[in-house]
Amino acid sequence: MSPLEEKIGYAFRNASLLHTALTHSSWSNENRAAGPCNERLEFLGDAVLGFVVARYLYTRFPDLPEGRMTRLRAELVCERSLSLVAADLGLGDSLLLGRGEEHNGGRTRPSITADAVEAVIAAIFLDGGIDPAAAFIRRFLLDHFEAGETHPDRDWKSELQELVQRKNNQVLEYRPAGESGPDHMKSFTVEVWLNGELLASGEGRSKKDAEQHAAAKALEALR
Repeated sequence: MSPLEEKIGYAFRNASLLHTALTHSSWSNENRAAGPCNERLEFLGDAVLGFVVARYLYTRFPDLPEGRMTRLRAELVCERSLSLVAADLGLGDSLLLGRGEEHNGGRTRPSITADAVEAVIAAIFLDGGIDPAAAFIRRFLLDHFEAGETHPDRDWKSELQELVQRKNNQVLEYRPAGESGPDHMKSFTVEVWLNGELLASGEGRSKKDAEQHAAAKALEALR
């Protein structure tokens, strides 16, 4: 397996699919004999990603209404979420870019790296089917969502506070419940309590992340 395949967690039988997934249109335009760019794979990967995320939300949250599932899916598959996946993989370093994109920061541009993630998903799907594609999506996107890390801009604590405040005289508090691991890999646990009753607990790489995770789980429990 190549270093990138090891990061992805999938060994391609047809290596040309991965090569195409990493080929930006700017490279193809400058190198006519280089083969196709990743735009068609991106189109297919978007559909595969949408299906896998929709199936996950449908089975993971059986009581969630359609509108809420639609909003969650949109957040999970948005450019920012996918660009974070690309950053985790170091995907930008493997892209084939034209000179202009190379000089203009294309390797870290969210629109380019997010599209490349969708193209990689399609490449895995075409090479191995839906199961390995879903495993990739689960590992790099949905597991982070479960841990409360996929949406750094989403404020679960504020959403929980708004929900609780619909009734008067509610007391919501977050209590530290422990920490573990060495200093460079600390894991924090925080509990969220409502009116003296434990609602949920969450873990994170910081106390802030743990509070957000706990709030997300408390929201799920209350709803």
